[in-house]
Amino acid sequence: MTSANQKPTVRPSNPNFSSGPCAKRPGFSIEALNDACLGRSHRAKPGKAKLKEVIDRSKAVLGIPDDYLVGIVPGSDTGAVEMALWSLLGARGVDMLAWESFGSGWVSDVLKQLKIDDVRSHKADYGQLPDLSKVDFSRDVVFTWNGTTSGVCVPNGDWIAADRQGLTICDATSAAFAMDLAWDKLDVVTWSWQKVMGGEAAHGMIVLSPRAVQRLESYNPPWPMPKIFRLTKAGKLISGIFTGATINTPSMIAVEDALDGLKWAESIGGQKALQKRSEDNMAAISAWVGKSGWAGFLAQDEASRSCTSVCIVITADWFTKLSADGQAAAAKKMVSLLDSEGVAYDIGAYRDAPAGLRIWAGATVEQSDIEALFPWLDWAAAELEAENA
Repeated sequence: MTSANQKPTVRPSNPNFSSGPCAKRPGFSIEALNDACLGRSHRAKPGKAKLKEVIDRSKAVLGIPDDYLVGIVPGSDTGAVEMALWSLLGARGVDMLAWESFGSGWVSDVLKQLKIDDVRSHKADYGQLPDLSKVDFSRDVVFTWNGTTSGVCVPNGDWIAADRQGLTICDATSAAFAMDLAWDKLDVVTWSWQKVMGGEAAHGMIVLSPRAVQRLESYNPPWPMPKIFRLTKAGKLISGIFTGATINTPSMIAVEDALDGLKWAESIGGQKALQKRSEDNMAAISAWVGKSGWAGFLAQDEASRSCTSVCIVITADWFTKLSADGQAAAAKKMVSLLDSEGVAYDIGAYRDAPAGLRIWAGATVEQSDIEALFPWLDWAAAELEAENA
């Protein structure tokens, strides 16, 4: 560990390690948005063509099956997930999975807002997964692929039944473009532009399998449906949503930014290259944790450890002896120290998660920046240890 009175000399070139909005792609400049379709209706041919291009490029980069539909929806990933829950649930019982704050939020919405009677909740504490073997795929299943606030992800799609009777609804916002999604096992998938691709916020993406479309066209939920959640009209899918005719007015600057990110992804080798960048960043973090002497992973099982939202706990004796409030204060002090040095922004643990750090390691983050951060983390830990000796 670097001594407390000796600051590292090398700084990350980009200190943005926020878990959303995330770092822009390497080499980004505002000039990349010069071709944005500004001052025109998004329903005019140029604007609609841009929206359709986002859909087509997203589908190609991710390798989404040809018979799946992809659309742009309002409200970021939250809007996309809520659209799926309100439009599709209620036809049969639901199994809800939650092991961090966002998954818990979906459970709460289904129970308290939609008030579905037949709901089973499979929950686990931060750092763990629930028992996936207990999920019943004769029912609809709702889960996050990667728990952004816990750093815990499902290891793969093997646990999902291929002969499922219900639908699988997957919040993949911090997994899409960085993890290998099992598309043949997923009926609804959502994500936002602001995560792995480093895009601007406010817009979400939703993917529907043919099974999901069949449900939409054969089932009418018993509750009133807000306009921005409506995917059908007169019992038929509103197909325009999946060709660039968005429900609400999108930001065409954000659209151009999404296109810029997708073009960058294509230029480096697509999905496999994006995934490798995230996995390489995680490998570097794992190597550092192994020799840090004070840091560990919140995710206890290596197989379910996220390669994007990496949650770090402080394991040093001085820290574990503090009260819960003391630990929270010490972790915040460490985050503040790093922020004041301009070497790491927005890396505090999520407010509901155990005290610690959360470092975004998605595809837009350079491994060299991750590695330049490690000595600063050690320095900050030494500073806090000296204060609490």
